[in-house]
Amino acid sequence: MTFARSVPFFNYPAMFAERSETYMATMHDVMARGAFIMQRDLLSFEEELAAYLGCRHAIGVADGTVALTLSLRAAGIGTGDEVIVSSHTFIATAAAVHHVGAIPVVCDCLPDAMMDTASAATLVTDNTRAIMPTQLNGRTSDMDAIGALAKQHNLKIVEDSCQAMGAKFRDTPAGLFGVAGSYSFYPAKTLGCFGDGGAIVTNDDDAAKEIRELRDHGRGADGKVKRFGHNGRLDNIQAAILRVKLAHYDEAIARRRAIASRYQAGLSDIAQLLLPPAPDSDNLRFDIFQNYEIQADDRDALREHLSANGIGTILQWGGHMIHQFEDLGLRCSAPYAEEMSRRYMMLPMHHMLSDDDVDYVIEHIRAFYA
Repeated sequence: MTFARSVPFFNYPAMFAERSETYMATMHDVMARGAFIMQRDLLSFEEELAAYLGCRHAIGVADGTVALTLSLRAAGIGTGDEVIVSSHTFIATAAAVHHVGAIPVVCDCLPDAMMDTASAATLVTDNTRAIMPTQLNGRTSDMDAIGALAKQHNLKIVEDSCQAMGAKFRDTPAGLFGVAGSYSFYPAKTLGCFGDGGAIVTNDDDAAKEIRELRDHGRGADGKVKRFGHNGRLDNIQAAILRVKLAHYDEAIARRRAIASRYQAGLSDIAQLLLPPAPDSDNLRFDIFQNYEIQADDRDALREHLSANGIGTILQWGGHMIHQFEDLGLRCSAPYAEEMSRRYMMLPMHHMLSDDDVDYVIEHIRAFYA
């Protein structure tokens, strides 16, 4: 089928083509040196990432799920502990809690897709040890409210900030509000490598020491095993690629925010849509727009209409909140998330989109509701 324009949800080939010669030269350099595991490229990336975020420690790990799991372990979360997580998150959030022997307890979300702290407050028990907000779609939760709840009940904060590297709340970057925060470098992330990758950030020296050991089979700096750990290191070639991308990261975020502003201008008057907060609409937050997730009346028909015109959309998490995977038996009361799951969808959002691409999407959404 021929379309007037094709706008895939994410353009993976363009991600490589953007700087293909630089990427090839970078990979050749790493491989020619035989520098495959925990070499200077990884150390340099960690230093540069920590400097970019203004934190004491950035630790490269194999992926975002490893980042979540090791962060929980470093926070002392273990068997029988309860950890409050949001209903609107990737299953890895709850899985990481499960894998350290703890129990994920699921709260509701708000219209902006962030954790509903009032819902979370109703779930605190004598066994609750931590709260894990998901900083979703490149936006931070209300960290004032979450911090107050954590202080009231003596809870650890461990952030799933895998979608929010560089997002801020009151000028503090996502990932730096508690014991540790996790990032994912999955290819479609705002900072994406060419495979799986992740990082943990923290200002806690003891947590950083433990995480560095845990990611490398429990080995300390002297090479002696100190604890049972994991094989959870960030691949050195991916670290080298991420160094290239980090140098251009601010440009990519600025472009995403410009695209979000364009969507806002073109779609905000359509009564059947609920858009995410516009850039600079909230003076407490700096959003990086990892995704552009909307809620829409007649969602499935809208998606079919867009697909018929060459526009790719997806339903985050395959259209399921985590408590809707019935086989997992997650404890939950999330009426807003239930309703949202019938309405939410994501429009194309990445820095390689042109203004014409965005306008084409807007044109066809307006045509559908007209």
